[in-house]
Amino acid sequence: MNRTSLTTATLALTTALLAGCSEETPTQVTSADDTQVGHIHGLGIDPADDTLYVATHFGLFQVKDDHEPTRVADRYQDTMAFTVVGPGHFLGSGHPDLREDLPPHLGLIESTDAGQTWKPLALQGRADFHILEPAGDVLYAYDATSGRLLRTEDRATFEEVLAVPLLSVAATETQDQLIATTDQAQLITINPATGETRELSGPTTTYLDTAPDGTVAGIAPDGAVRISSDDGQSWKKTGSIDGQPAAFTISEQGWYAATETTVLRSTDAGATWTRML
Repeated sequence: MNRTSLTTATLALTTALLAGCSEETPTQVTSADDTQVGHIHGLGIDPADDTLYVATHFGLFQVKDDHEPTRVADRYQDTMAFTVVGPGHFLGSGHPDLREDLPPHLGLIESTDAGQTWKPLALQGRADFHILEPAGDVLYAYDATSGRLLRTEDRATFEEVLAVPLLSVAATETQDQLIATTDQAQLITINPATGETRELSGPTTTYLDTAPDGTVAGIAPDGAVRISSDDGQSWKKTGSIDGQPAAFTISEQGWYAATETTVLRSTDAGATWTRML
């Protein structure tokens, strides 16, 4: 694959995004303000009550209408990857709270009580997933320790799709193609059946997601929000989050994006954004 060259600033940003956190040590318990979020890795909306959940280096937080973050279950688990797959049903990965007798890499973990408790599903001690992308009955999971995008239908056994450094993955509406961004913020398509990739000529992009209507949306390193209605062939700028992105997700309740310490919401397909945290 031919990689496009980027500016020094963009290269520095993508390096920081890939690093994310220490891959060798669990999260330290901190004596800082217990409502201080910081180092956001993921976002999700629980359809049970439309509560926003923010996955961070220092634990999982919920944010309700008062916009005040509340730590979930008094735990400091470093949740590097996070996705909501049903009411109160979360999937995650990352590194444990130091108070837990667990290996440094959590593999794929699951909560069915909105983050109060977690149980291991697969690859504990062996995988540190930084991307979890549900697509119907399939889950795509990118393991940062091996640089591989994996595929599972039972969340217990995995097969490799391809090995290439990735920042983000989004399933298209038909689910027969993935759109992804590489560690160089290059847009590519991935054939999940063969692992074949193809570069797209679109703009430099870090995070991607797919809206319920099939629109693919992406956020650039400078915060520009763009949309594509033709599976990434062409892009149109719709708005900006005015900062370097750290996470992005789209749900029926709206579009949600984060910088390292701030969460914003859009209810007009990315055109305007309101701070939630």
